[in-house]
Amino acid sequence: MLLYLDQQKFSDFPEVEKMDVLPPSKSQRKREMHGVQALGEALVTLSVAKLKTLDLPERLFDAIVAAQTITRHEARRRQMQFIGRLMRDVDPAPIQALLAAQAAVPASEKARMVLLEGWRQRLLEEPAASLEALAAEFPGAFSEEESEAWRQRIEKAQRERRQAQATPRHYRLLFQDLKKLFDGCVDDAADISEQNSP
Repeated sequence: MLLYLDQQKFSDFPEVEKMDVLPPSKSQRKREMHGVQALGEALVTLSVAKLKTLDLPERLFDAIVAAQTITRHEARRRQMQFIGRLMRDVDPAPIQALLAAQAAVPASEKARMVLLEGWRQRLLEEPAASLEALAAEFPGAFSEEESEAWRQRIEKAQRERRQAQATPRHYRLLFQDLKKLFDGCVDDAADISEQNSP
């Protein structure tokens, strides 16, 4: 039964003021669920280092890291549902803040990361040809010893991928090597331009 109260006399009913707020509607709950799932999807794209900064519950952290290694569609879908359920008990604010900061990274930096990731994939898929192409791009950076060190790093990264290791150390180090190589090229170009400036 609905109870209609005169606004002026509302204060005469203190027990009404203590009544709970209406529960969220079905559509509101659905929107919140989709929001949590989207947040979970975004978490799966983050590196392990960034995930560690969020201080996530161990069970959720492990589920996200596991999802990053799953390639089969149905298995991944189930894992994402599991992550969504675990996310219900997590404060979304720090996650949203980190994702917002990441989205603010300049487009040029994102393009650079895509370039480096492309080179890493090429090196892992076609090591000999890609290493030769990389050496042609950076002729001064590849001595015989350097080339051998790159070959060993690539082999170790390939082995990690075949063994599906949870913490692919050499895979990450290969990316860092590429980053240093490209950063060195940029620094050298900057030094040359400074030397040539009047």
